[in-house]
Amino acid sequence: MSWRIVVVSGSAKLDCQLGYLVVRKDTTTKIYLHEISVLMLESTAISLTASLVSELLKRKIKVIFCDEKRNPCGEVIPYYGSHDTSVKIKKQVGWEARVKSAVWTEIVTDKIRKQKELLVELKKEEAKILQGYLEEIQTGDVTNREGHAAKVYFNAVFGMDFTRTGETLCNAALNYGYSIILSAFNREVACNGYMTQLGIFHDNMFNPFNLSSDLMEPFRILIDRKVFRMKLQKFQQEEKMELVDVLNSEIVIGGRKEYVNNAIKIYTKSVLDALCEKDVTFIRFYQNEL
Repeated sequence: MSWRIVVVSGSAKLDCQLGYLVVRKDTTTKIYLHEISVLMLESTAISLTASLVSELLKRKIKVIFCDEKRNPCGEVIPYYGSHDTSVKIKKQVGWEARVKSAVWTEIVTDKIRKQKELLVELKKEEAKILQGYLEEIQTGDVTNREGHAAKVYFNAVFGMDFTRTGETLCNAALNYGYSIILSAFNREVACNGYMTQLGIFHDNMFNPFNLSSDLMEPFRILIDRKVFRMKLQKFQQEEKMELVDVLNSEIVIGGRKEYVNNAIKIYTKSVLDALCEKDVTFIRFYQNEL
């Protein structure tokens, strides 16, 4: 099973030899491709061969490219993530509005629940407000309890002056962390044979990752907690690697401890099964501890 998150920084040449990723810098490093789940290229001074890209795609390894500021700017997704992709996409197009609404309600409810849990952990009185929103959620969240909860939650965690549109270190870190989580979900959606573009709630014509944006919502809180604990004075290489490492932290899903990377795999498949089988009881959400 793939488990390594490989980050390449600075000037380097990458190629593939006998099933290994070969990283040539001042010294040469070899990493077995079957062990890699994510390859993050953090510099624009990195070159790689077409044969390596082909092998990465065959093995469904998520490749994330960064810009000159070392911020994620794009990724590679294979055309065919499953042998029965055509059947899966037909099912996806035919998902019933009623079922999508029910699944979205479950996802939003779990997101607000986890936001409330973080506020309880931080001993914030606003947790009571979020509990009230949980009790008010209607099917499809037609009254937008998610939006109301988000405003209360972010102000409680990061301060009353905080807004998600501000150009702050906190927002830079949140955006970076969310992009890493989103990439992990894109990988799992593609691996299961579905299209990231067709969401169950998100429906932005300019967003190629609508479905992943839906699925990732409860996992955002992992990034929020990490950013809060970091007490940022700067946001550079070291801080970015701390956020990437969230994928290697442990959470509980299905009664077992799993790395976040693997929990995303389990959760994603459970939601996709729920949509196809028209049964929300298939969904497996994570917990922070047993």
